[in-house]
Amino acid sequence: MAAERLPRSKLVLWLSLGQLITWGSVFYTFALLLEPVERELGLGRAQSSLGFSLALLAEGLCAYQVGRWIDRGHERAVMTAGSLLIATGLLLHSQVHSVAGFYAAWLLLGIALSATLYSPAFAVVTRRYPHDFRRAIITLTFLGGLASSVFIPVSAGLIAQLGWRHALIVLAGVHLLVCVPLHAICLRGAPPAVTVPAGGAHSPAALLRSAPFLLIGVFTVGMMGITAAIPPHLISLLRESGLHEGWVIAIPATIGVIQVLGRLLLYFFEHRFDLHVANRWIPVLIPISLAALIAGAASPVAALLFVLFYGLGNGMLTIVKGTAIAQYVNRDDVASLNGALGVPTAIARAVAPALLGVLWTREAGYRWGLGLLLVVAVASAVALVLAQRRSLLPR
Repeated sequence: MAAERLPRSKLVLWLSLGQLITWGSVFYTFALLLEPVERELGLGRAQSSLGFSLALLAEGLCAYQVGRWIDRGHERAVMTAGSLLIATGLLLHSQVHSVAGFYAAWLLLGIALSATLYSPAFAVVTRRYPHDFRRAIITLTFLGGLASSVFIPVSAGLIAQLGWRHALIVLAGVHLLVCVPLHAICLRGAPPAVTVPAGGAHSPAALLRSAPFLLIGVFTVGMMGITAAIPPHLISLLRESGLHEGWVIAIPATIGVIQVLGRLLLYFFEHRFDLHVANRWIPVLIPISLAALIAGAASPVAALLFVLFYGLGNGMLTIVKGTAIAQYVNRDDVASLNGALGVPTAIARAVAPALLGVLWTREAGYRWGLGLLLVVAVASAVALVLAQRRSLLPR
């Protein structure tokens, strides 16, 4: 069936399934592979963690070119090839016997992720539904947000029952049998590329230098750095707040559910508000969560408020970040423009967790690091407000 004949809801549902499988089988399964891979290959934690950093770097480096291909109408080829590369990368990973092979597998998987995760999927629905892309993007993130809840137990069960090598072969088979045909069939009939004069005010080169794009870049990179810095340190943060160990383990496990709750609230209630007002206030939840944790010091109540506001804010931020370029800069080149932020975003995601660790001290704990994150969060929220005021698109 041609993609243009699929009802919008059905196409978005199939793309959401692809997001669930890709996030879950690659992004969230990595943590489960660390220990067994380290034991078998004789790697240290720094060596194994570098594999994931290389994947993030490869994803960021490829994002702009992937976006250009999508903007030129090649979305079907891009996402189908991306799923095929993931299957290849997982199969390669299942056969590695050296650190070089391990790194090669994750570099390949990083390239594949640039063509299959949220950014290309968001660009697809934005190009196909230019007047209703926001609700399609919210729907896409529902299943993506549940990927950890679904695939952490699934992948853990496969590794326990089959061993990590055979588990990866099974996951590769899922991509071959589900994601490859899904993208090949559902993404037929892509909208044609929009031709813009090379030297015009709305040419890609001019848009990359525009104030709204640069401000959204500050917003996106800043918030991505914060949301990358928090997870690796969250357990330690909560322990320092004085929570009982049971809560320290339980609260992080609920963040995924809280994120999905935030997206549900946005889906069902945002039509009652001006979406631009919503875009201004959603990022504010992140500095509020950080301020609560700093002000509360060792208070368990402050820790609970932090997780609630952070979970809701992070869940809805995915929507704001995924739609900001299309709402305030340009919709015809949305994939290329979002892709141009790939490298700075990858650098922020790689540096932020390490920086937060460096700023930790035995005397002050995470106070100095949280203070820096709070400043970055406020600056990022302000940058989005300024981008709205300088918007290149009618509102």
